[in-house]
Amino acid sequence: MNDSHSDNFLFRPMMEFHDHFIHFHGYASVVISIIGILFNILTITVLVAKDMRTPTNHLLTCLAVSDILTMLPYIPLAWHFYCPPVYPLTSPEKFNYRWSYFMVVVSQLTATTHTISIWLAVTLAGFRYTQIRSSCPPGPLADQQRMKKVRVAGVLVYVLSVLVLIPAYMANEIVEQHQFNPKTGTNITYFALKHPQLGTSNVKKSALVQVLIYAILTKILPCFLILLFLGSLVHHMSVRMTRRRQRLSAARQQVNTTRMLFVVLVLFLVVELPHGLLLVMSACLAGFQVNFYYFLGELLDFLALLNNAVNFFLYCIMSQQFRDKFSSMYIQRYRRSPVITSTSELLTLREQQTPRPPNATMTTNIHDDGNGANTTTASTNGSPLKA
Repeated sequence: MNDSHSDNFLFRPMMEFHDHFIHFHGYASVVISIIGILFNILTITVLVAKDMRTPTNHLLTCLAVSDILTMLPYIPLAWHFYCPPVYPLTSPEKFNYRWSYFMVVVSQLTATTHTISIWLAVTLAGFRYTQIRSSCPPGPLADQQRMKKVRVAGVLVYVLSVLVLIPAYMANEIVEQHQFNPKTGTNITYFALKHPQLGTSNVKKSALVQVLIYAILTKILPCFLILLFLGSLVHHMSVRMTRRRQRLSAARQQVNTTRMLFVVLVLFLVVELPHGLLLVMSACLAGFQVNFYYFLGELLDFLALLNNAVNFFLYCIMSQQFRDKFSSMYIQRYRRSPVITSTSELLTLREQQTPRPPNATMTTNIHDDGNGANTTTASTNGSPLKA
């Protein structure tokens, strides 16, 4: 940008935000990733339980697996480059070939898992919509058919996401960089990804096409489909589910499940749709990637990690069935009966027990109280019981 006025008021705040956020990003990302992995593992153990195996839960399990695959490799990457943040001029040893290659692997893996996650969200939204609109009566046979379909859909999402991104895998190139450090007066050598030079006349057409395909197929198109299904779900629930909810408790549970999925899908839209639009703008607008998109990279990564980590809490807040199952598996199982630790406690318990005389007998009479309810009266023979 040649206009210094625009540079001061548009891009300088972005630079200042980036310089402050980058010191927070590494440590927060490591903590969020560790927490997210642990709670996604708990989510999987709950959803794969025998009495929790439903088509919707199967897709949520696949989603939890892709979230784990996103966060697990990001931990060493964030720790190496962001805890604390390092730069090629000051720490060239951090940017050797091995770590640059690891960065390429992690970036492609997270791109793949993000693609898997968002298309699983599309599958989840579409399946939920067809399930609510389906006129087939519920039953074991219908559930088996639905389970087969979602299993096939989950496998297809994983496989097709990898195949679609193969050109992107091959496009990355690690190059050796040489730069002069004015503070030390020495030449610095490090390795980095080759810059695609988006938004300039030097950009390769293949790189431009790949970025646009990635933005459209993995961000914009699935977000559009999610919006379409969400709008259809809201309309269908407002028109038809009100009457069913009044007479069926199962319908109320369906409404609660749909609301929970609605929140999960909206979070995908909030994180992924702006990212896709920023990618398109980076490819089409001159200087946008260098002056704007670059400074938001860490923020977009952090929001994606946060989205991967919060699903467990959403399930606990919005699903009574998930809460009950989690409680029975991990909370109630470890509750023990109180243990007597002293003879005084044992004596107190014995004193509170009042034994019935051995010659006492009890007779029970059941009679109608006149209001259609039976009343029970008991009498004893022998000494009266003391309160």
